[in-house]
This record gives sequence, structure tokens and C-alpha cells, in this order.
Amino acid sequence: MRAAALYSAAGTLLLTSLAAAPAGGAPAAQAAPGAPGAAELRGTEVAVARAEATGIAFGTCSPADVPHAPKNLRCGTVTVPLDYARPNGRQITLTVSRAPATQKDPHNSKRKVPRQGALVYNPGGPGGSSMYFPLVGTAPEWKRIAAAYDLVGYAPRGVGRSAPLSCEDPKHYFKAPTASPAHPSEAYKRERIAEAKAYARGCAERSGDKLRHYTSLNNARDLDVLRAALGENRLTFLGASYGTYFGALYATLFPAHVRRMVLDSAVNPDPAKIWYRNNLDQSAAFEERWADFRDWIARHDDVYRLGDTAEKVQRSYDTARERLAARAAGGKVGPGQLQNAFLRAGYYDDFWPGQAQALSAYLHGDPKPLVRLAAPDLRTAAEAENGNAVYTAVECNDAPWPTDWRVWDRDNTRLARVAPFETWDNAWMNLPCAFWPAPRQQPLDVRTGLGELPPVLILAAERDAAAPYPGALEMNRRLADSVLVTERDAGTHGIGGGANTCVNAYLDAYLLEGRVPGRRASCAPHRLPPAVGPAKKAQRGTLRSGRR
Repeated sequence: MRAAALYSAAGTLLLTSLAAAPAGGAPAAQAAPGAPGAAELRGTEVAVARAEATGIAFGTCSPADVPHAPKNLRCGTVTVPLDYARPNGRQITLTVSRAPATQKDPHNSKRKVPRQGALVYNPGGPGGSSMYFPLVGTAPEWKRIAAAYDLVGYAPRGVGRSAPLSCEDPKHYFKAPTASPAHPSEAYKRERIAEAKAYARGCAERSGDKLRHYTSLNNARDLDVLRAALGENRLTFLGASYGTYFGALYATLFPAHVRRMVLDSAVNPDPAKIWYRNNLDQSAAFEERWADFRDWIARHDDVYRLGDTAEKVQRSYDTARERLAARAAGGKVGPGQLQNAFLRAGYYDDFWPGQAQALSAYLHGDPKPLVRLAAPDLRTAAEAENGNAVYTAVECNDAPWPTDWRVWDRDNTRLARVAPFETWDNAWMNLPCAFWPAPRQQPLDVRTGLGELPPVLILAAERDAAAPYPGALEMNRRLADSVLVTERDAGTHGIGGGANTCVNAYLDAYLLEGRVPGRRASCAPHRLPPAVGPAKKAQRGTLRSGRR
């Protein structure tokens, strides 16, 4: 399950545009009951001690890390063991970015805001980088937080220049046009099985023995080393989407090292759900969110002319798929590219107007907006291939997966009868895990008892498709002192620092003052976007389905 934009909790539109533009003391680390690996625990302690002594030498950001970085953004590296059971063995470096706390009150220029330390952010994935995150401090919704905290982003292991992973030649990553049958034939299934096997082999051939060390547990251990390198006795962390999962692992492994923690769009941490069942749940939830989008289009039939009911909108979409199967738009946009582009509708309703306009234009004789929206951008191929490799490695390594194709075929065939929009594309995304060559781990049983760590703030939208709402309820249940804030009847993936002022008030109160509501609180939904006609340019993107 891969997030459509990897900056969900930090303001998607702001960071997308930027990417396109030229503490008190804490006791020693302690293992959680049943935590895997005494050797890994000792190795983490060794790596933490080294990081405390070494720190991070921040300097000018390399264009390879953050192109056109402003002067206040500084970059550096932190060293971590590839294998925490062998902390003195092979080392890898993670790239880190930081913007210092402004200490300027945005509402009172004469008041100096006390610095509260570093706020570390992870946007999810697996495979997402937050190197751009510190730039979010210029947005109005983030200025109060940026005044009190150094905003810290980083590229997790495997991502970007942090010991990068690759599973195939990036030049071959974007294949277009492609098919996307909601009910695939047996012949098509055999093709995708062969592709999944080849992809799994490619991961092993390109990565060798290091492949097994790209896991969520190691991401949590890396986070503790980063905390120490930043000079923080306790961690203040904001994780979105998949970032909530290894944030919860961190809280379970190192509860005494948590200062404040925000888990935005929480993944279901139940070990039985990691990751095969979570992906099935996600596919079912996307069907509901796709229905929300179709309802919205139908309400604006005077603008888009795609049908005045959700059923008629679906027929318009199906007509587009059939036409694209017969003749790709611009030679590159087939049904697969259409599906990939419209998957973003399930993540962010900000995209709804541009997507509806592009579909309408195509069906009424103008393919250009759809080509701009959905055609692969070859300039991003290396980054996309890298992100997909990390996603696959982490999810496949984290837990057992069914190795019998008949299980996948049975489960996805049943689900596709009631949830055809995303089910099979999500299955193909994850199918390499059926043939994975590296050893599988058993997922950690995420849970903490009363008083074991400070209150954790969980944020969730009730109709989130990428991280279905039951996952937030399960996270709330397993972290004993956590608080859940729900945006009712809304489906944006990543709600902190976004369009809902009620949610942002809870986020600010928690990060700035440590205040939380009761065990549960809720906010009314943010306003859906207005319909926009042909004058607006459609958003562009190339993202595989299935990522958190």
C-alpha cells in the first residue's frame, strides 16, 4: 500500500510544488516484552552511543538531496549499521535535512518562541523521503510549529542516497501503455505472475545479502540512532501513513525515548494484518472512496458532462478505458495509466477537479489534459524505481506472505466482485512477495501499557482508503495512552497541517503545549473542492498503486 503523494501530513500541494521548483533526560533504551533480537537491541545501543558522540555535521545541501535548497535548509548524514546484530560490521549512511526553529511568533513579531527541539517527520511508503519536509515551515498552517521546532526530514535506508535499493533498470521501469483489467483472464494472470517472479529475482540479484536488512524494525532502530545524532534525549516524531507503523514499532521498542508522537492516517498494526490482509482491506476501502468521487462528479454534471449519477459516471470511466485499450492517448496512456492516475482520487480530494476535467476533455475529443495527467514522466523513472524497490523489500521482508498463487487468486477474485476499482492492481503491486527470496520476519506485537509512554496523538479521516479507519481504532486500542482525533465523513490521506482547522488546532495544542483531548475527539469534515472547468491544468503524476 503506497501513498499517492509522499508528503501527506505535511501539506501535499505545497511540497509537490517545492519539489518541482528550481527536551529533558530519559532513561536508557529498554526492550519491549517479546521484542525480537537481544543482539539487535545491544547493536542499537552501540550505534546510539556512536551517534551521540558524533552528531551530524550539517552543511550545504547537495543538489542530489534537495535541489535549489534555500539557505536555511542544511543537510548531513548519520551512520547506522546495515545489520544491528553486527553493529561493528557494514555501515550505511542516511541523508538528513534540517531547518532550525525560527523562534518567531507568527502572530506577534516581538515575541521570541522557546525552542522545543527537533521534530522528525516520515511521510510513509515504504520508500518515501522527507528531505523536503523542513520547507513546509513556510506554510501558514505550519509556522507556529516551525517557530518551536527544528524541522527534520530524512531519507530512510534504501531511499535516495541512503544506501539505495534497485530491483530493475530504471530505463525499463515505466512501461506504457499498459492494460488494467478489473477481472483479468487466466492468460493475463500468467503474464503478471511471470513479471512478479522476475521482479523478485531482480531485487535479489541487484541487492545481494543486504536485501534482508530493509525492514520496518530496522527503520525504527534507525530512528533511534537519528534521535541520538540530533542530540535529542527523547524523540518528537510525526509519521504519516506507513510512517505510523514503524512509529508504533518505535514506541513499542523504545517507550522511554518518546517525548511526543503524532501518527497521522494510522496503518492497522495488528500482526495478522501485516501486510497481506492490510492490502486486501485497502482495496475494499478504495472502492468506497471511488464511489465518493463519482458522487461528487455527478453533482457537478453541468461542469463535467460525465453523468448525473454515480452509475453514469462509472459508465463514462469504463468508456474511456475501452477507448484507451483500443488506442492509447498520446501513445502512452492506456487503461493502466488511467487507473494509476485516478487512484489518486482515493487519496486526495484536492485532485478531484483536475482529474474530472481531464476525463471529461478526453471523452469530448481533447486528449491533452489526460496525457498531461497520466503519461509517465521519464525524468522521474530512477526515483520511482527506487521507491518501488524499497516498498517491495520492506513489505516482503516484514512478514510472512502466501506463497501459493491459488490463495492470491481466490482472495482477489472474491474481492474484485464487489471492489473492482483497485483490487487486482493492488495484488499485482505486491505479488513479488509471493516469490520473495529473502527470509521473512514475524511482525512485532505492537502494544504499550498504561503509563509506559507519553500520550500519542493519532489522526485519522473516517473514509481514508489508503489507511482504512479501522486501523486507527486498532492503533488507539494497542497504544494504551493514545488519543484519536477523527475527521468525520472525510477521506483525505494525511490530515495534519492540511485543510481542516479543527484538526490543526489539536495538532498544534499537542506539539506546542503537550495538551490532548480525551480518549477520542472528532472534527467536522473539511469542505470539498469546487468544480473547476477546462481552464485549470490537470495535475501530473506517475505513481504505482498500493503504496501507503
